[in-house]
Amino acid sequence: MAVLGVILVLAGLVGLVYAGFATLTTMFLFGCLLLIGGVVGLLQAFQSRKSNYFWLAVIIAAINIAAGLVILARPEASAEALTMFAALFFLIGGLFRLAGAVVVRGPDLGLTLAQGAFGVLLGLLILWEWPGSSLYVIGTFFSLALLFDGLALIALGVGARRILGLVSEEETAPAGPAGGGRAAVDGAGKGPTEDQEQSNN
Repeated sequence: MAVLGVILVLAGLVGLVYAGFATLTTMFLFGCLLLIGGVVGLLQAFQSRKSNYFWLAVIIAAINIAAGLVILARPEASAEALTMFAALFFLIGGLFRLAGAVVVRGPDLGLTLAQGAFGVLLGLLILWEWPGSSLYVIGTFFSLALLFDGLALIALGVGARRILGLVSEEETAPAGPAGGGRAAVDGAGKGPTEDQEQSNN
């Protein structure tokens, strides 16, 4: 896990440096996933063609295949569309978070207001520079996801290695006083038996 985490961290750092290349790579991977998922869904639909949801499965698979082909054919235009969607998502989500924080006024009011304001600001910044922002926004987000996932895997791998080391040390540790105590208990247990044998004799 730690080795995989290091690889993801390196990939994330490279993606942050070359955000444009990371954006195109992300769109290529996204298109391939949609295409493969559509083909697999179409095969599964034909395997279960006697079911009531046959045509629905065929339509969904065809949409996935078409979307994958469009993204692979026009990655720049697809990146612009996804960047617009991400900007609207941040903007609308931030507005709803701000409105909910003002209405509810919970214990985390300040944190919720800060998160909502950050979402609104991020959405406005992306929209302000759109479509030029589509060249680096998706690649930056994808690279940050790789970076944080890699750091989490490194921490998990190091923690698991420490736990396994502690367990192995406990298994190989000598018995110590416990062994002597058990021997004393065994001796105490044997004592009355010998006395009983002598009294019987």
